[in-house]
Amino acid sequence: MLEILTEIEIDAPPSWVWGILTDFAAFPLWNPFIVSIAGRLVEGERIAAQIGPPGRWRVTFKPVLLAVQPERELRWRGALGAAFLFSGEHAFALEDAPGGRTKFKQSEKFTGLLAPLLMGGAGLRATKGGFEAMNEALKRRAEAK
Repeated sequence: MLEILTEIEIDAPPSWVWGILTDFAAFPLWNPFIVSIAGRLVEGERIAAQIGPPGRWRVTFKPVLLAVQPERELRWRGALGAAFLFSGEHAFALEDAPGGRTKFKQSEKFTGLLAPLLMGGAGLRATKGGFEAMNEALKRRAEAK
């Protein structure tokens, strides 16, 4: 298993950050990593997401929402073909931080036979760079309002 974990503190409450994170229609306006998401925000539903890590190609996939806990967690699992070949479980976690702030964590666990090939080295670095770029953009957007 390969894993990426990033976090950032945002000077806005979790309710505000959650509102931005779940306003999928606005993603193209601010999100440099997850270019678009379409679908209903309901556990068990399949959404359509397009991602584009810096310096890499854009990929569209249709993950299933595993957790939708307002102001706390949004998590999905997507696969490339059969899950035993390649799958990723992506999570956004929001935690209360002192002073009405939010600790925002973005993570992904990659599993499957092709995970080391697809996500090893440059792929993992590019994806982590995409997470960090998104985290910074989310911070800017949340703190600007």
